[in-house]
Amino acid sequence: MVLLVPFLSEFRRSFYRRLEEDLDARGVRLLIAHGAPYSGDQEARRDVIHMEGAVRLKQRTAWVAGRPLVHKHLGGLARSADVVVVDQALRNMELYPLLLRQLTGRGPVVAMWDHGRTYTRPQSGLEQSLKYSLTRRARWFFSYTAGGARAVTEHRFPRQRVTVVQNAVDTKALGDAYRRVTEQQSAEVRRTYGLTAGRTGLFVGALSSGKRIPFLVEAAERVADRLPGFRLLVAGTGQERHIIDAAAARRPVVVPVGQAFGDRKALLGAVSDVMLMPGLVGLCAVDSFVLQTPIVTTPWPWHAPEFEYLEHGRNAVVAPDDPEQYADAVTALLTGSGRLGALREECRKDAGRYTVEEMSRRFADGLVQLLEDRHR
Repeated sequence: MVLLVPFLSEFRRSFYRRLEEDLDARGVRLLIAHGAPYSGDQEARRDVIHMEGAVRLKQRTAWVAGRPLVHKHLGGLARSADVVVVDQALRNMELYPLLLRQLTGRGPVVAMWDHGRTYTRPQSGLEQSLKYSLTRRARWFFSYTAGGARAVTEHRFPRQRVTVVQNAVDTKALGDAYRRVTEQQSAEVRRTYGLTAGRTGLFVGALSSGKRIPFLVEAAERVADRLPGFRLLVAGTGQERHIIDAAAARRPVVVPVGQAFGDRKALLGAVSDVMLMPGLVGLCAVDSFVLQTPIVTTPWPWHAPEFEYLEHGRNAVVAPDDPEQYADAVTALLTGSGRLGALREECRKDAGRYTVEEMSRRFADGLVQLLEDRHR
């Protein structure tokens, strides 16, 4: 089977390798095929990787009315594969001939995986209708979360052909790295960045518009006004990095630390108390569980599907969508007695629920069911 993805990102590396192993154990060969970043925002994140054995496809991109149309040239893959899994997006021009070949019985079975509905940006009624119409033509749907599964089944996709994969990152590797952090290492990081134990926030992710970077900066500075010594470590890069750099030059509250993966992310988590994410919450939810840094977010309408993993008051805090009140919530959490500890304990428990091993197992099981259905 072929897993066709837009491009290869660092956060997916462990999942791809694990899925290869799980499918191999079931007698199924996996080939990962990919294109390249097609927008300036994707390129600015600088997390594209190379993986041995993955196939880089020729790609063309055109922009129409501000929206990308991306065509990846599949070549012989469209004829040799039994199944092609592609992300659920109208922009994928190679998807339309694949669905036509499936309809005529001259091509591979087409499955989709993605959010299920459009979570992170507004979408017109026409776009929504087209997306669900396209999705219904797939033979199987792999949904990131239960909410996405509900969305497609409510739009007449058969529930028996939906797998909820429970989207995750490599929590085992990150957890192992987190537990290896020593007091000496933590003390060194605190000295380097001027941190005070109990008064440190962490942001992890792309510095893009969806993350609401101006809100983040304003809220962090307001927390520091209330709580002297508060610092916000900002791990990531992107098109709005200049906002972070300007804030760091203005006051010693916002501390840019560059991109952080693996051991580096674990070390930053070990010296942080909470994770500040007023904008889009996605897989950082899983990071927060492993690092035991409860997220403080807002009821912003454009969160990614993984926002479903958060429960206000149990493993996270959903604060009012206002920098002043958001800062109040962060300050109260850092100065309150016992509440932060209770949240951290629930994060620790949830870290065992959302794993790349479980995600891969579910994905592989769904693919095997699809292949069995295909041969009946």
